[in-house]
Amino acid sequence: MAGAVADFTDAGFESEVLKASGTVLVDYWAAWCGPCRLIAPLMDWVADAYGDRLSVGKIEVDANPNTRDAYQVQGIPTLILYRDGEVVARHEGAIAKAQLQSFLDANL
Repeated sequence: MAGAVADFTDAGFESEVLKASGTVLVDYWAAWCGPCRLIAPLMDWVADAYGDRLSVGKIEVDANPNTRDAYQVQGIPTLILYRDGEVVARHEGAIAKAQLQSFLDANL
């Protein structure tokens, strides 16, 4: 899945993220969220730059309340890194490319 950003939903979250082998970065976002739109291009960058080490996807919080609530996502954007079904790290709020790179490098 290198280079591609997946679209996750409540229905497929368990199989696509929690049961995925390896590491998955999930961007919790909403269409009305300005900071979410600002970091969206960074998800494409992560998919290209880190695609050999992790999978990248996003989940729209309004359309997928079960996953949002299960992971207590209250502010968006929220980035959560999952490995073998477990939360490894999370970051809430907008993030710059350098910060995102540090966040990923520290947790991969």
